Amino acid sequence: MIKVVSIEMKKWRLQIFALTWLAYFGMYFCRKNFSVVMPVMSRELHTSKDEFALVITIYSVMYMLGQFLNGYLSDRHGARLIVGIGLIISVIANLLMGWMGTIGSFLFLMGLNGFGQSSGWSGLIKNLTPWFKKKERGVMMSFWTTCYVIGGMAATAFATYWLSNQNVLAELSWRRAFLAPAILLLAISLGYIVFIRNKPTDVGLEPFEKDTSTKKGKRKEKEAQLAVMKNGAVWIAAAMYFFVKFTRYAFLFWLPLYLSEALFYSDERAGYTSIAYEAFGFLGILAAGYASDYLFQTRRFPVSSIMLFGLAFVLFLQPYLSPLGIVPTIISIGLIGFFTYGPDSLMSGAAAMDIGKNHGAALAAGLINGVGSAGQLLSPFAVAFVSAKYGWDALFQLFVVVALIAAFLLILKWNYGKENQEIAETEPTIDLKYAETNF
Repeated sequence: MIKVVSIEMKKWRLQIFALTWLAYFGMYFCRKNFSVVMPVMSRELHTSKDEFALVITIYSVMYMLGQFLNGYLSDRHGARLIVGIGLIISVIANLLMGWMGTIGSFLFLMGLNGFGQSSGWSGLIKNLTPWFKKKERGVMMSFWTTCYVIGGMAATAFATYWLSNQNVLAELSWRRAFLAPAILLLAISLGYIVFIRNKPTDVGLEPFEKDTSTKKGKRKEKEAQLAVMKNGAVWIAAAMYFFVKFTRYAFLFWLPLYLSEALFYSDERAGYTSIAYEAFGFLGILAAGYASDYLFQTRRFPVSSIMLFGLAFVLFLQPYLSPLGIVPTIISIGLIGFFTYGPDSLMSGAAAMDIGKNHGAALAAGLINGVGSAGQLLSPFAVAFVSAKYGWDALFQLFVVVALIAAFLLILKWNYGKENQEIAETEPTIDLKYAETNF
């Protein structure tokens, strides 16, 4: 039987895509702001690198543990509930950080923030999976995963504005960089909770895959989750993501401080220059998605491996380019973002959906992101130690090694997903009258 994408389904797909995109986009406003405030805290509160590392580590521990738990809970209880709770937790944590504003309070509140933020990725991947077919996911996810690169850019600019602008609530100083993002995320959270739905059957539409609400379906869901746990591809992807997140979160949290200390940029210039990392990363996400669907026939592993070799090369060059001026610095930072965000989004997004399928997508995403978050956990200590003892340039040499390990890991599953091409070719053609767009 040929299933067409009805007008009603297209409307809901667009709504689900937009709301989930906006939810993760919004989370970055309450995540990226801490890194922007770090140079000011370093001067005004005399916060050391080791103290910053401890705060970021607490955040990373809670984020890592939350990935495993919330991935499972989203599969069991639905993304709307779990992600909705996580969004509100993140809002509360940031409001309190702006109000209290001490290192001691940050240790607890950044941990709370990390747990709330951890609901986002696995839960939203779960939210999206029932609404889109397998053969659509590479390109669809290349557009959807721009949420965190655009979110990173917008959040950096937003926090920098509230940090440096002296015309609005100037007496609150750097606290505004926590309070304003929290208010914005609260508005996004309410929109998500009210208008999102977990799956097509929630609005009376025929699903692309069978629902799991029956006892038989629940049994199938448990079997699918067990299959995810036994799938070697998920663990290769998770190991690779350990090294990618090690690098990405180093740049996410420490890039403004690096630009300030190593290149002597002002706080404002460091904040805005760091946006290049996400700006080029946006293009990397789109390039990776299209390449995996159209050049590599839905294979995610080879695309990511190739991009990681490119990342290692640019990381090697960066210390030689930065002394040449701001333009070469922006280009090198941008290319690092391009080659980081491509494999990052592809393996944690479309690859997780392919591995987990409809019944285990949140678990697969949670496992990949959870193991990856262990790299995120080690990252701040490595950055603080290497930059303090050997200098910032030595840190880039470490990142070269890390990128190469990640690239070689993915070679082990070079052809994984090749069978998706055969499946896609045997699926019935969608009525063009109803399928003018994927969304």
